Amino acid sequence: MKIRTVETFLVQSSLQKPFVTALRTVHTVQSVIVKLTAENGLIGWGEAVPTHVITGDSIGSIRYAVERVLAPELIGQDVTKREILFERMNRALVGNPSAKAGVDLAIHDLFGKLCKLPLVQLLGGYRESLSTDLTVSVGTPIEMAHEAAKHVAKGFTTLKVKVGTGSLQEDRKRVRKIRRKVGADVVIRLDANQGWKPKEAIRMIQQLEDDGMDIELVEQPVAAYDIEGLKEVTRQTQTSIMADESLFSTVDARRLLEMRAVDVLNIKLMKSGGIHEALKINALAEAFEIECMMGSMLETAVGVTAAAHFAASQSNITRVDLDAPLLLSKGFESGGLEYNGSIIELGSEPGLGFDSIRMMQWMKEHACE
Repeated sequence: MKIRTVETFLVQSSLQKPFVTALRTVHTVQSVIVKLTAENGLIGWGEAVPTHVITGDSIGSIRYAVERVLAPELIGQDVTKREILFERMNRALVGNPSAKAGVDLAIHDLFGKLCKLPLVQLLGGYRESLSTDLTVSVGTPIEMAHEAAKHVAKGFTTLKVKVGTGSLQEDRKRVRKIRRKVGADVVIRLDANQGWKPKEAIRMIQQLEDDGMDIELVEQPVAAYDIEGLKEVTRQTQTSIMADESLFSTVDARRLLEMRAVDVLNIKLMKSGGIHEALKINALAEAFEIECMMGSMLETAVGVTAAAHFAASQSNITRVDLDAPLLLSKGFESGGLEYNGSIIELGSEPGLGFDSIRMMQWMKEHACE
């Protein structure tokens, strides 16, 4: 079944409140929706989001890469020969992981629809549902504790707490205030978004250990390029350390794993360039007996649905951070995943489960040109 057209659409969704991390403050989510149409009329959907401070992708670069570089490599090609498609994409374009991810997701969605199976089953079919954490963005200790309590009241038992801005003392107060507010039974993960230097990270994590804060893991405590520093933090602390911004490709994963620089890997489709590369990263991690988390950028339910299908298909993905659609001001009613509190249900529709008529209406309502 050959690909007939490749199209992109720019959409915009507002957040319920500003999303604040050590890297950026976001008020509105913009993303590029990718639409692949096969010669029989079947449609595959994907999403690519610009995250300048992490992937380097912008709205303009994504649309140019998809429309001018990748589309000519795909049009007229057989979607069932996916390995050839991904080989052509990678040969035609270096980097640009988010642009590649958008096309990759659309290819997988289209293939699932052609096979009349949900993507989770095509990829492995390990689970039918997932449990996600919910993010507490940076604020004052009192503000963050209040937000954390609201999340717990909604049924979330795992929180991802953003730190890495201001002083170490301020970060310590944030974590202690949240732990006291939510109690001992709630799982707390910290994400410093590269906000600490190695010695600061070691000091901070050791203090939290001495305080009895019972932190499950700390995500990307130091600069993405500082793998030696990351390794030193892992070596000198008892808390699990997870790589995020340090991990894009299988080359990055191999270096992190061979150096034993971290305890957990965070896979994001917008960093890996899509499901095709993400499968390889997860398999490599599993060979090293290292578990993975499935994360996302600030995406709509299009990209997060794909991430959820991938996460549910793999036994080695043991943690999920797929709360982005819950942070948006408006819900998504075009199919795909559904949230029941912290539980993500995938459904049984082919591919990613999007209804194309409703998708077109949703894009019209959220169009941003």
